[in-house]
Amino acid sequence: MNDMEIKELQQADAPELIEGVHGYSSETNWVKPENPITLERLEWFKDQKLALMMHWGPYSQIEVESWILSDEDGDWARKDVEWTSDYEELKREYFGLNRTFNPIRFQPELWAEIAAEGGFKYLIFTTKHHDGYCMWDTHTTNYRITGSETPFHAHRYADVCKHVFDAFRSKGLAIAAYFSKADWQSPYYWAPGMERGSNTWRGPSYSPGEYPWLWEQFVDFTHEQIMELMSRYGRIDILWLDAGWVKDSDQVKQDIRLGEVVERARQTQPWLLSADRTVGGPYENYVTPEQTIPERPLNVPWESCITIGTQWAFKYDDQYKSGRELVRILMEVVSKGGNLALNIGPQPDGRLPAGAVKSIYELGAWMKIYGEAVYGTRVCEPYFSGSCAFTSKGSTVYCTYLYESADKAVDKIVHIPYQEPVSAIELVGSDALLKVEHTPEGISITLPDGELNGQAPIAHVFRMQKGEEAK
Repeated sequence: MNDMEIKELQQADAPELIEGVHGYSSETNWVKPENPITLERLEWFKDQKLALMMHWGPYSQIEVESWILSDEDGDWARKDVEWTSDYEELKREYFGLNRTFNPIRFQPELWAEIAAEGGFKYLIFTTKHHDGYCMWDTHTTNYRITGSETPFHAHRYADVCKHVFDAFRSKGLAIAAYFSKADWQSPYYWAPGMERGSNTWRGPSYSPGEYPWLWEQFVDFTHEQIMELMSRYGRIDILWLDAGWVKDSDQVKQDIRLGEVVERARQTQPWLLSADRTVGGPYENYVTPEQTIPERPLNVPWESCITIGTQWAFKYDDQYKSGRELVRILMEVVSKGGNLALNIGPQPDGRLPAGAVKSIYELGAWMKIYGEAVYGTRVCEPYFSGSCAFTSKGSTVYCTYLYESADKAVDKIVHIPYQEPVSAIELVGSDALLKVEHTPEGISITLPDGELNGQAPIAHVFRMQKGEEAK
């Protein structure tokens, strides 16, 4: 593969990339599944609303993910690499991180308890990132958590995916297996001594069209890894596929025959959803905006993945969003018809960062009272107005009136821009009677005096019944 081909691929990918970060496929690229089971599971998916995402691997030791391995992405991926300018040595050191990865404080049951307390309904766990390091007991490579070079391999929790999946299922959470279609450690993808030499990019080091026998080895390798996860680790609800450049493209053809392996997996797990992100087509069952929220509601199933801190991997001095901030993000996403996947990067010793856990508990405390305005809801005009997030469930409409900070003044009268007729309005979490007035702009609600004392809450949630006002 020559430099011109590389540039052509980058130009083709440009609309979905901003500083190396993936956006999401357009609605026009979404293909409605024909399988009735898949359609039913998409309705289940839209009910869940809140996922815990986890990026974890040997890279947690250096606070940066595997993107630093790609020379073509170095301008943005290596901005936090200050300890060396020798990037060939950097690659050798990175791939050697498995020899020091020893998370002896890993407690999967505690992780699951924290997630359940936070109100999460499903887990998205990185079984393998682009670096190729496997967090399960794969038989395809020794570059794995149970490999002989990793000191954790003899630990009782060494098969991390097994214990994480089992623990989260025991708390009632569904499982999504994140899997990178690229594999920068595999000699079938980044093949030593091939055309690109040491100048790496995110794609293969050779042209699959010119070396079909080598590419076929990579396809077989990828299928075997996916089927291990789909056949040996219990019920998997979602196969969450990253590395959107690995696709049947006109620029650099990287066809891994994804449909073949997904349909094979569905023979034993017929409920399986697949999220072949940023690719479009029949196996991107829902789209996945990253670190952003669409400006308007999308007319297809979708899920925004957003970090609780500032990055995907663990960072020692990271700053975490507060419970108030998480609620605001969640309600904007849900009011626009999406799910929210909040990412946390576990520490290299196996613990979850205390700052992130604090925010998760704050979110969970709010969800215990107001979750009815979130779970199982659908979109409702006028959707999201900055201070108001609207959701609906049957004949009930919820308005979540958000306060930016605890210091925000709580007005006696709250104005809601909802113009449809309602027969009754209640304040969720309170038995207080509300005085309501219909105005040309919507509805004015007089709050009880008890709601005006002290700091502003995260939100007031109003439960409104559709129908003509009682005379």
